[in-house]
Amino acid sequence: MFDQCLYFNTTALARQLEREWADAFKPFGLTAPQAFLLRAILQRPGALQREVADAMNISRPTATRALDALADKGWIERKRTEHDGRESAVHPTARAIAIRAALDASSAEVTSRLRSLLGEASFAGTVAQLRAIRDALS
Repeated sequence: MFDQCLYFNTTALARQLEREWADAFKPFGLTAPQAFLLRAILQRPGALQREVADAMNISRPTATRALDALADKGWIERKRTEHDGRESAVHPTARAIAIRAALDASSAEVTSRLRSLLGEASFAGTVAQLRAIRDALS
């Protein structure tokens, strides 16, 4: 019925992928969005909240709520910047740093499984096409 519908097919795919990564990050007590956000923070400790939102392609209020949840769980801390007291830099806690390798490995395992299932060329091509579509719609 919706074979040619971009919205239907991408959201159906997103739900399936959400389950894959939810299972991967469940041992850490993190949802998939929280885990990807934490991984981004681990890659760029001290990034400003707005930079984190931009990097994750989410709105600032959405980022604030997600960062609040990570802070409540003890994964991150915010520090006021010297330049602008209204803005915070986001830093991973020692607890987050300690699980970084395991978190990355869990994500890599899902990616590897999907690459194997789809084939390297199909996987890489699909990701490239999705990024191109996302960029065109921005």
